[in-house]
Order: sequence, then C-alpha cells, then structure tokens
Amino acid sequence: MKKLLLSVFAFASAIIANAQCTDLIISEYVEGTSNNKALEIFNPTPNAISLNNNYRLVRYNNGTGAAAGEANAQAMVNLGNPTIQSGQTYVIVIDKRDANQPCPGNECAVDSALQAKADVFLCPDYNISYAMYFNGNDAVSLQKTSNGGTSWQYVDIFGMIGDPAMVSGTAWSDAFPYDGSAGAWWTVNQTLVRKPTVMSGVTSNPTPYFIVTTEWDSLPVNTYSGLGSHTCNCPTASVNDIDNQVSVKVFPNPTNSGTFNVTATEVIETVEVYNVMGQKVISEKGNNNDKKLRLETLKLTSGVYFVKVSFENNKSTVVKLSVQ
Repeated sequence: MKKLLLSVFAFASAIIANAQCTDLIISEYVEGTSNNKALEIFNPTPNAISLNNNYRLVRYNNGTGAAAGEANAQAMVNLGNPTIQSGQTYVIVIDKRDANQPCPGNECAVDSALQAKADVFLCPDYNISYAMYFNGNDAVSLQKTSNGGTSWQYVDIFGMIGDPAMVSGTAWSDAFPYDGSAGAWWTVNQTLVRKPTVMSGVTSNPTPYFIVTTEWDSLPVNTYSGLGSHTCNCPTASVNDIDNQVSVKVFPNPTNSGTFNVTATEVIETVEVYNVMGQKVISEKGNNNDKKLRLETLKLTSGVYFVKVSFENNKSTVVKLSVQ
C-alpha cells in the first residue's frame, strides 16, 4: 500500500471534493488471462478506514440480479480486516501461487508480477471466494453495513447488476448498446483504472447501460504496474498534514472585520488566497523585506479559504482562513 502524495496546489484545488470523497471505491480492475484477476480498493477520504467486517464484495454472475448475487456475498472478514489509510490502496488477489500447476488450467498460478502487488491472497475455493472469480460479464459491488450485517448499502458498483445481455454476452463494450454486441470489449482481458476525476463510488445501479468509458481508462491485458497506488482528485490530507516550510500566523481567524494579517518568520514574497473551488481570489505581493502583510476580505463571501504564503527558494506555507 502506498500513500498518495498531494501538492499544496492539488490540495487547494481539490478541497471541494470533500462532499464526494466520503467512502471507499474500486480503483482498479484486472481481468487477465487464466487466474490473473485482482481488485484494488482505494480510500479517497481524509481519514483511515478499517474494514472491520463492515464491508463486503459481491459478484453478480452472468447478468444475475441483486438477490442472486448477494446470496453469494464475499464478506471482507476474509480479507484480514485491514485499515486502509487515507490515500492508500488495498489489492486483492486469489491465492493461486503453485508454480507447478500447468497453464492454462483452473489451478494455473497467478503471474509472479501480480503476486508481488497483492496485499491479501484470498482462499482459492470458488465457494468461499466467489466474488473474485469475475470474467468480464459479471458485475461486482462493494457494500457497507452499519448494523452488523442486517442490511447493506452500495458503496461502489462495477458493471450493471441484472443486465440480461450478459447472460449470454462476454463483456461490456465501448459502443452502443454497450453490451458487447458493438465496439471493443472492455471488461475482459483488460486492466481498467479509475479516472482521477472519479471521487466517489457508483451507488445506484447504472441502468439501462454500464458505459465503462466514462469512469475508467483501459490498459492491455495482464498489466499490473499501477496496482498499489492510485491517483485521485480527492484531498486525502488535511491542512495540518501539509509540509509547511515556514512558520506563519494568520489573524484574526476567523475574521469578520474586512481584513486579516499575515506574519511569518521569513520575508514574505507573495500571499495568495484560494476558495474551496481552488480558484485564486486574492494575490498580493510582499512589502519589500517585510515579514508581515495586511489583506482585505471585503470582496469575499463568508466561508473557508486557504492562504498560501510564499517565500524565497520556492518555500511556501498554507493556512486555513475562515471569513465570517
């Protein structure tokens, strides 16, 4: 598992995503040759998430509906109950590592390159790890419970649950009607990576069609190089996590006086203020060799802003400001 690193600019521009980046998503889907299959789960939230038996994977085989698929739910208890830190991934692979098994074949070993990316190997018994035996025409959902498993809600859905075209179809495709009858197949012999702009899961079944190209990028079969890290526009770090390089004070904070002051331990070159959309709303140059600057907020509406204070040698510090 690797931490997603965000620059100060990326954080400032992505902070608006907080309303979307609220739960886990399926960030990568590997449907390769033989048993080379994997799912990558990504935490786009600012906080760590413990699976703690509250999440499960469900596969909907060959166009089956919700009831049929969920009868074979794969509970996350079998994934070791890990804690996925903010900006980190969790890679799930079937435990087929016996290099002596002939290929092709049902017991053929997972590629060594894919084995190296796994965070957990699931029991290879089909009846136990039913969810991980998808083959291109199966929908998969990530679900969450808050009441001990009495009821479950969709956190993310890959594919279309209950798609009758998949009963005899092979894969979802990139041309209308997206059922494999036209265009190129996308969900078989492919590695799919969630686009960085996707900041929350699909929580409603995408009827009447699963248009795979809107949220996923396609890579060639048996591509595993990106597993273990994911790029997302979600702000997966708080302001306090930014590596601020110079001590800065902003006061009064909150401010309702129409002005605020910035003081620093080094000479201020510029002060920039960004809104939660990542748009620059104020930019002021420092006063000669001064370590303080006074700025007006009369044109700003009430809300949260981010003050970026820049110094020589490309050093900078970001401080959150509340305008009332």
